[in-house]
Amino acid sequence: MPKKRVSILYEIWWPEEPDEKASPPGMIFDPKLGEKRDAPPDVHEEVFSALTRLGFAPQFSILEGDKQSLLRFVRRGTSLVFNLTESYAGDDTKDFHVAALLELIGVPFTGSDARALHLGQDKILAKKLLVHQGIPTPAFFAVEPGQRRLPRALAFPLIVKPSREDGSIGIDTGSVVRDEGSLRKRIRFVHETFEGPALVEQFVEGRELYAAIVGNDPPEALPLVELDLSRVPPGVPRIAGTEVKWWTSSAIYRATPPVYPKGLSRALTRKVQAVALAAYRALGLRDYGRVDVRLSNDGTPYVLEVNPNPWLSSGCEFFMAWQKKGRSYDALIARLVELALARAR
Repeated sequence: MPKKRVSILYEIWWPEEPDEKASPPGMIFDPKLGEKRDAPPDVHEEVFSALTRLGFAPQFSILEGDKQSLLRFVRRGTSLVFNLTESYAGDDTKDFHVAALLELIGVPFTGSDARALHLGQDKILAKKLLVHQGIPTPAFFAVEPGQRRLPRALAFPLIVKPSREDGSIGIDTGSVVRDEGSLRKRIRFVHETFEGPALVEQFVEGRELYAAIVGNDPPEALPLVELDLSRVPPGVPRIAGTEVKWWTSSAIYRATPPVYPKGLSRALTRKVQAVALAAYRALGLRDYGRVDVRLSNDGTPYVLEVNPNPWLSSGCEFFMAWQKKGRSYDALIARLVELALARAR
C-alpha cells in the first residue's frame, strides 16, 4: 500500500532591507543588544522527520509570497496539508488567507480554519467575543488612527498593543504606560508603525501562564506552562514583550525561561484551564491552540490572547505542556494528523 502523502506547507520571504528606526517610546532595552529570531529553528524539518517515522510520505510545499508559488502548490496536489504558515508575503495578518485557499480547493489541513485564524489575529474583535461569552479578559478600549478623544473609563497603568499582530510584535517595556502623555505617545507609535487601531488594556499584575489545548470533541487542556517573570529587574514591567520573547542575547531573555508553574493549587489550575477551554471554544479553534492567561494576584485568570496554530517546535512552550504528560513529539504530530484526517473522512 502506498504511503499517504502529506504536504508540509510553510512560507519563506525575503523582504527588502528595512530602514533603521528609533526604538519605540518608553522601550528600556536596546534592540541592538540582542539578536531577533524570526521563528523556531527548522520546525518544518522536525515535522518532516516525525511524519517519516510515522510512516507517511511528507514533502515540503513552500509559499514564496508570489502567485507562481501559489499555483505550483495548487497544481501539485496532496492528500493532506500540515499547515505551518504564519504569514504570506511577510504579512502576518494574511495567514488566514492561506487557510481560506485550502478550504476553497477542498484540501484537508491541520489546525484552525480561516475564521478562527482571523479572530486570533484581530485582538479587538476577539476580546469582544470573550466579553460576550462572559470569559474574563482585561478591560479595554480601541483607538482608531486619527481619533483624538480617548475614553476615560480605565485607570492607569494601561498597556498599549497593536490590534492585529501576534508573537508580541509591537509590545515591549514601553507598552505599559502610567500617564496620559505616555499613553498618547504610545498610541501614536502603534498607529504610525502598524497602520491600524491600537488596543488599550487595563494592565493586570500577576503571573503569565500558557494553557495549551489539543483536540476538538472534546478538547483537552494540557498541563500549564509559566513564563517565569520573577527575575525581571525592579521597575521593569513584567510582561511577555519583544525583549523577553525574541532578543535572545539579552539579559532579560535569559532571566525569563518557560517553566512548569509551582505553588498553584489543583483547584486554581483547573480554573485557569476551564477559562482557557472556554476561550478556545468561543473563538472556534480546532485541533490545537494556546491561550495566554494573566493570573492576577487575587487569583482571577484573565485571557490575554488566544493563539490558533501555535509553534510546534520541540523547544517551545506548547510541546513542554504536551511532554509533561509523558508524550513524545511524534505522538503530538500523529494526533494532529489524525484530527485532520478524521475531518476529511
